[in-house]
Formats: sequence, structure tokens, C-alpha cells
Amino acid sequence: MKLKNTKFDSYKLNENILKDIAAMGFQNPTSIQAQCIPVALTGKDIIGLAQTGTGKTAAFALPIIQKVAQKMDMAALILAPTRELAEQISQMLCKLGKSSGARVALLVGGIPIKEDVKALGSWPNILVATPGRLIDHIYSRSVDLSKIEILTIDEADHMHEMGFLPQIQQILEVVPRERQTMMFTATMPKKIEQMIRRNMRSPQRIEIGRTMTATRAEQKLFRVSEQDKLLLLMDILSKKSQRVLIFARTKRKVDQLARRISALNNNVARLHGDYEQAQRKIAMEGFRSGKFNILVATDIAARGIDVANIEHVINYDFPSSAEDYIHRIGRTARAASSGLATSFVTHGDLSCLKHLEKLVSSKFKLIKVGDETPQARSSEHSRKYNKRGPKRKSRY
Repeated sequence: MKLKNTKFDSYKLNENILKDIAAMGFQNPTSIQAQCIPVALTGKDIIGLAQTGTGKTAAFALPIIQKVAQKMDMAALILAPTRELAEQISQMLCKLGKSSGARVALLVGGIPIKEDVKALGSWPNILVATPGRLIDHIYSRSVDLSKIEILTIDEADHMHEMGFLPQIQQILEVVPRERQTMMFTATMPKKIEQMIRRNMRSPQRIEIGRTMTATRAEQKLFRVSEQDKLLLLMDILSKKSQRVLIFARTKRKVDQLARRISALNNNVARLHGDYEQAQRKIAMEGFRSGKFNILVATDIAARGIDVANIEHVINYDFPSSAEDYIHRIGRTARAASSGLATSFVTHGDLSCLKHLEKLVSSKFKLIKVGDETPQARSSEHSRKYNKRGPKRKSRY
């Protein structure tokens, strides 16, 4: 019986996929899904320019499931820059391919090799991996990529930022030349363009969502000095009990902020590159479940965070690019929802702010924090904090 409660049936997806789409509560395709799915089903190469929160995972997952779920061999490979994003993609594939015979294996760093061997021994037809871990298996000849028909590279620009392009090029030399390639990226650095020209066949460019999340999220930008940022942050957090994601530039600053915040709020987790997989899992699962209502993270470590109902994103350190700003605030304005994004802007951030305004074709109002009310409240709150803060120890 054909399902009528979803518009996904117009893409000629099989009935098992439609059943799993309905079970997940998906009703209307997002813009990236509506444009990507029919093209991907034809086998054409795709360049998708899309931010987080636009639904791009399902945009490539659904065509992959349709085309390879019944195959015995490993026919699809998906590369992601971080463990968290790879896990998120794997989970989405398992849910959307539950009734279709999709068998998904996950290869990421921080997991014992014996777990990889077990995953590869389960005859997966879809493999999700981070580049470094997959290269390890290629070198040890423990993975066979000779039957790959579809290759998807997610967040290619962040692959570039993290130095993974040489590994990706090695992987591209191992997989069959006759394949479908889909690449998703928020920005298009020159090296990404070069990789596309060398390894894709007349790809169709699909661009969506570059400014959509910036439009959906309510945004507040504070012009503040570096030394006043902590006072302002404490003032904001003292008034909010909702789920908050805070971005800081360095690992050291993440640790410092988490310690300071935990003196007033014990429900704080932190996430950065020095954390082992078990620690990252505790932080993420705790934030997702509500055990921690505040997560402090570096931008790279936070790639792939898929947590519903993040009401507030705070850019403690303003991002170094306008595209990263849109990517970050997309954490709170996911799919059709909205949220609050607060950013601290110092003098050194003004050039990036101008680039952002040009990208989104909008002028942002800067709330000056100095002798004005936010600063005064922060100072008063700081005196209270200094009076009682040292008496309490961090639990995280």
C-alpha cells in the first residue's frame, strides 16, 4: 500500500524507505532534499553547498539506501571529518534503511580495532568512516573498496581545514573510477575546487541554505572588550536555564570557561580535541539527554553535533569566517525551528563581521557593552560570583 502521509513518495523511493521516513516523523522534504534526491537517484555527480541544519544527511542517505540496500557487497562509502558526524550519519542510515536491508559499518578513531574487524565482518553494504581510520584499514588491507558505486564526502571544507585532503586523495585513488560522487560543503576553497575538477564528472551544483539559518535564528551581537567577555557570559547564563552551546576558540579557553561556569552551574560539559572517545561520548550523551544543559566546545570538536532543541548558541569567540558563523548558529536553527544566537564581537572581529553582513545582505545591530546596562549587570553578577565561586568545586 502506498503511503500518502508524506511527499517523499514523489521521488519513487521504495515502500520500505517511505515507511521508515514516516516512522521518523519526516513529512515534507527540506529544500536540499527536494533538489538533491531526484538528481542523486539518476546517478549524476553532485556538489551540494549547504549549511548544517538543512537536512543534507537525509538528502544523500535516501538515494544511497535506495540504490545499495539490497546489495551483498560494500557499495557505498561516506566520508566525514569527525567521529561525531560519522556516528550521526551512521545512525541516520540505520533508521532510514531499517526496513530496506541497509547494513551499515562505522570506522572511526578512538574505537578498538577489534570493533572495526567485527563491523567489517558483518557484510555491510554501506561504510561510514573518517579518513584517517579508513587509511589505516587500506594500508593493512582489511577493507575492500573495489565494489564501491557511490562515494559521498560530507563537509569537504572542514576536511580541508583539518588537513584531510591528502588522505581523501589517497582514498579516491583506491575506489573505482566508474562511480557516482557526491560532495557536500558549506564553502568552496580553491583546493576543494581542484579536487572536484580532478575527481568528479560534470557534477550538478545544488546550493541551498547559505543564509537560511542566519535568517531563522534570532541574533544578538554584543560589541565587547576581551576582558569583559567573561562577565557578560556569566550575566547571560544567570538568566537562562535552557540548553546552551558555547563556542570558544582554543582547548585551553574551553577548559577555563567550563571551570568558571561550573562554579555557578554544575550541569556543564566540555568538548575539545584532547578528549578521548569515551569522554566525548559522555559529554555528548549527557548534553543530548539533558544531564548537562551547557556544553562548551571548540568549533572543530563540535562538528557533527546533532542535538535537538538547542535553544541558545553563544559565540564566546567570534568565528574566523562568515561561513563558520552561519554554520554555528545553524545548531540552534535546525530544519524548520528557530533559536537564539548570541555573539561577542571585539575590535579584532569587525572585519569578519563586515564579511558576514555582505554574505547575508543584512546589517547587524551591535549592542555596546561598556558603561551600559549589560556591563553593569555583569559587574554586579561578577561580585556575587567572586564572593561564592571558590567555595564550590567543579564536578566535570
